[in-house]
Amino acid sequence: MRYVLALDQGTTSSRAIVFNEEGALVQMAQQEFRQLYPQPGWVEHDPLEILATQREVAREAVARSGVPLKDMMGIGIANQRETTLLWDRQSGEPLANAIVWQDRRTAAHCRELREGGAESLVRERTGLVIDPYFSATKIAWLLDNIPGARTRAERGELAFGTVDTWLVWQLTGNRTHVTDVSNAARTMLLNVHTQDWDEELLRLLRVPRPILPDVHPSAHAFGIVPKSLFGEPLIIGGIAGDQQAAMFGQACHAPGMAKNTYGTGCFMLMHTGGEMVQSAHGLVSTPCAHLRAKEFALEGSVFVGGAVVQWLRDELGFFKSSFEIEALANSVLDSGGVVIVPAFTGLGAPHWDPEARGSIFGLTRGTSRAHIARAALESIAFQSADVLEAMQKDSGRTLTELRVDGGATANDLLMQFQADLLGVPVVRPKVLETTALGAAYLAGLTVNLWKSREEIAAQWQAEKRFEPQMEAGRRQELMARWREAVGRSLNWAQGT
Repeated sequence: MRYVLALDQGTTSSRAIVFNEEGALVQMAQQEFRQLYPQPGWVEHDPLEILATQREVAREAVARSGVPLKDMMGIGIANQRETTLLWDRQSGEPLANAIVWQDRRTAAHCRELREGGAESLVRERTGLVIDPYFSATKIAWLLDNIPGARTRAERGELAFGTVDTWLVWQLTGNRTHVTDVSNAARTMLLNVHTQDWDEELLRLLRVPRPILPDVHPSAHAFGIVPKSLFGEPLIIGGIAGDQQAAMFGQACHAPGMAKNTYGTGCFMLMHTGGEMVQSAHGLVSTPCAHLRAKEFALEGSVFVGGAVVQWLRDELGFFKSSFEIEALANSVLDSGGVVIVPAFTGLGAPHWDPEARGSIFGLTRGTSRAHIARAALESIAFQSADVLEAMQKDSGRTLTELRVDGGATANDLLMQFQADLLGVPVVRPKVLETTALGAAYLAGLTVNLWKSREEIAAQWQAEKRFEPQMEAGRRQELMARWREAVGRSLNWAQGT
């Protein structure tokens, strides 16, 4: 039996998973790390903490797996996307905390770009909308707010990277400055047609070319982790942004297939084939994790998915473990008319309003913790239903099933409500760790552990199908109430 190690560096934790050549999970290790909120709307991570936790869980997973290192074929990396890091090329030391994808500090800059007429150029070249979510304005903010950084960047003394680039740089001993197309496409600086950095966008966003990494396909020999980390050198053979990695792990390789990942946020991707579909309904177009030929997907990003459950746990003290929410929510028949719009850091697709803020509607004297818990779970499904409706309009395709993954998919109440709102089956796979599995598959293809995507797709198996049970009239009624609540939450923070 041969094996691949997947590093799954997420927004709230670093994980490492060993998979065997049958796509089965052999061993996993995980560590959470700190979320830093220095100001309202700002979200940061400590780059050294990201690196330390990822190293530790990688060593732990390999050691606990008992796999002989001669049978470990390579490493794949999946990572939180858009999160922006800047470091010194000589020392490898970060210049500041990482600015996380959720961070909204550059909302005013994005508004200026839109008012200046840059929206059509950005959308045509990148498939994206102008939003603080993406890396480019975060890079500019760091260069403008760290003394001397812009001058040093132009001299080639600094390096920018998303989290994949940071990890590869550090794990290979400061030798390799690389990324893959799925991560590069989330910076708002990559021309997705040429799949290279776009000079006009670099000038517009004021990002010096010397700080940018080289861009490669997602299955590629990115670098070598030296013997000192595990005891044997290992090739990094695959990199993909977490959502494209999950899509690959879910075997959504054909146009019209779609997956939704329920993590800190929720991210729905639908494969659209070899041509980029320009969205008219608030979605973005993004390259899939791919081997050689260009492949694209429509994507809808929900900023707060599982994070609303963490909020109930950590800030409101509703329960000690996130797993307790299902029993609490199940203790009532419905939400009692309560609707939560969890726009803690604005709203993503299809609204793209960085000024929206979280709201709770429909509270009465009889509202209980259970009603609020149920409304929180339902808010995750409502947001995803909005995204799917936009996706079907843009693609001209009607979804036949939605493949799901991520931690919240273990919640049967949420999955059933999601199927009810969408009106299509929701299918949970046997291997829920599809983000890590996708990274493992990409690395395995590079080292010939697997020969083709068809061989990989044959390994995918469903664990449970949730069939829609709600009447269409009730579904429409609930969605109308949801949209009314969203409308009242929009633009709340404008001018504050």
